[in-house]
Amino acid sequence: MKFNKTHVLLAVTLILGINSNTLFAQEKPRVIVLTDIENEPDDAMSTVRFLTYANQFDVEGLVATTSVHQKNKIATWRLKEIVDAYGEVRDNLLLHEPGYPTKDYLFSIIKEGRTDYGMHAVGKGMDSEGSDLIISAVDKSDARPVWVLVWGGPNCLAQALWKVKETRKPKEVEKFVAKLRVYTISDQDDSGPWIRKTFPGLFYIASPGFHSLGGYHAATWTGISGDKFHGRFAGGNFEIVNNPWLDTHIRSKGPLGKQYPFAKFLMEGDSPSFMYLINNGLGSSEHPNWGSWGGRYEFYQPRTEKYFLEPETRPLWNNAQDEVFGMDSSWHTGNKETIWRWRSAYQNDFEARMDWTIKPFAETNHPPVVKLQTETYIKAKPGDKITLSTEGSTDPDGNSLSYKWFYYGEVGTFTLSTARTGDPLKIENADKAVATFEVPKKYGKLGTMHLIVAVTDSGSPALTRYKRVIVDVAE
Repeated sequence: MKFNKTHVLLAVTLILGINSNTLFAQEKPRVIVLTDIENEPDDAMSTVRFLTYANQFDVEGLVATTSVHQKNKIATWRLKEIVDAYGEVRDNLLLHEPGYPTKDYLFSIIKEGRTDYGMHAVGKGMDSEGSDLIISAVDKSDARPVWVLVWGGPNCLAQALWKVKETRKPKEVEKFVAKLRVYTISDQDDSGPWIRKTFPGLFYIASPGFHSLGGYHAATWTGISGDKFHGRFAGGNFEIVNNPWLDTHIRSKGPLGKQYPFAKFLMEGDSPSFMYLINNGLGSSEHPNWGSWGGRYEFYQPRTEKYFLEPETRPLWNNAQDEVFGMDSSWHTGNKETIWRWRSAYQNDFEARMDWTIKPFAETNHPPVVKLQTETYIKAKPGDKITLSTEGSTDPDGNSLSYKWFYYGEVGTFTLSTARTGDPLKIENADKAVATFEVPKKYGKLGTMHLIVAVTDSGSPALTRYKRVIVDVAE
């Protein structure tokens, strides 16, 4: 594997170059969604969930596109239908949290891609509302990156990049590409592999692979609900992602709930792309390897698999593995685990937000406010005793709080001296606001240790927020 200077600097910044002042900075993400909505129900499902979190993002585009599943048509009408229902509940959402955009604004940013498949829609004369919108968003005098969340085919993005490459100087192209962030749900046309090989510096999160070749089976995103379809894995609580649960907790709730369709294959395969960006204290958008509700990814050049359209030519943020204790009281290791490990939390959170669409503040639950007393970044030596504290955390509804401190061993660079699995680090009072642990004296490699606290309230549904502490261990 060959790394250029950009890759080396990126790796140093993301893994070793930690600054306590900027480590957990979480600006409101700028987001553009590309969706082949109506190819099957899951894009509409994801759109409903996305809109309940619309205050978490600066939404700059909702673009109807094609894909391998829907090669020659788009369904802009369906986006408008769901946004119209959102408009009926937006005022109620504002009773619970500020920042929800107006229906009229969302209608103004619904755009269309070309009604053609993949690279057939890329090249001279192939501009569209969608590709123009991407260029305009990146060119704005806003230093924040633009996240392009790809739920279908990314040919709108490919066309935007093609045009910029053809019409601008190399340094200008480099600047444009550096401002983009992409999270794509596998490869749903042939423009994804073209983008990755043509723009090797582009920040790209993906489980590469094509549906007809078996790519979805291996993809991280299937961890959201694909236990019995595509992913076919065990360990997650399937009863909170199936249609009976969705009937009771989502579809029954007001105008927006009525827009949430019956799951035909699996629930919301596209949602991990924006769940990755939800500001719940767990993830950090510039660090896919840290893990979040949208999964965990590591930066490397994947070997060629039979389900790839073509060999990968560069490193990208690709599948990673977590070891997780499942609902079946067994340990499970895999890439889907990086998502389904958070399933109770993200489903409860969605249920609460659907309550927000129809109920007053006093009749719903709201997430706890976690106050971390410990420094977010600590330098330590083997044998040091570290105190972890979230004393002073509160709940807006006056609910009691429970705590769970745990070591996220897959994320850091510190390794123990033996191949211990499960819970390899003993944390004293791990279920209390104040916990302690001793940095192991026996180790394989020095480096960073990631400690997470999950703070959950006693409301209904119970809601969870997180904080992360990084301990940098050196002699």
